[in-house]
Amino acid sequence: MTSQPQRRLRAAESTADITCEYGPFPGTERVNGVTFDGRQVWAATGDKLLAFDPASGEVGRAIDIPCDAGTAFDGTHLYQIGENRIDKIELSTGRVVHSIPAPDSGSSSGLTWAEGSLWVGQYRDRRILQVDPATGRVLRSIESDRFVTGVTWVGDELWHGTWEDDESELRRVDPAGGEVLRRVQLPDGIGVSGLEYDGQSLFYCGGGASGKVRAVRYPED
Repeated sequence: MTSQPQRRLRAAESTADITCEYGPFPGTERVNGVTFDGRQVWAATGDKLLAFDPASGEVGRAIDIPCDAGTAFDGTHLYQIGENRIDKIELSTGRVVHSIPAPDSGSSSGLTWAEGSLWVGQYRDRRILQVDPATGRVLRSIESDRFVTGVTWVGDELWHGTWEDDESELRRVDPAGGEVLRRVQLPDGIGVSGLEYDGQSLFYCGGGASGKVRAVRYPED
């Protein structure tokens, strides 16, 4: 019997439900990475990390640190891509307690924490890397067919942002092979730089040069 090639299912598609916009924030021009510590949203703005209350949008804290790409939170510490490294930051003091080299190529964009690892979105390399947070060693690579910006996990679901040719999406992909399982299309002119799930029902999306963070509802259908 001759085996037949397996057909790939078409990815489910929907339009983003943007529930709230935050910013632009005073003294900043862009938002690179975003993360959520269970109480505050953190936005990487280039030379400082800003923490704001998602209920009011008010900025409550700032940490001076290079932050030109993704941001993550492991439940205790913040992690921040800045220049050619990833800094581990003590939440209570803002002090850098450890640093590892950022993955080679200089295109690191998104950052998140899951399963004891850092996950790094690489923009122009179109891939997501699983990275050892102690050494910076790359443990796994997941390829994409579009630029990768922010990256986050929703339980066992891997999601990333794309931003290419003035079009942006949130994508759920198969962690094993990178196949696209779900697409959430953002309106024309809205880009996605950073991405983080809040653990309940919302994605927080960095808006690049708009200087904004947008809350997008997780698609339930």
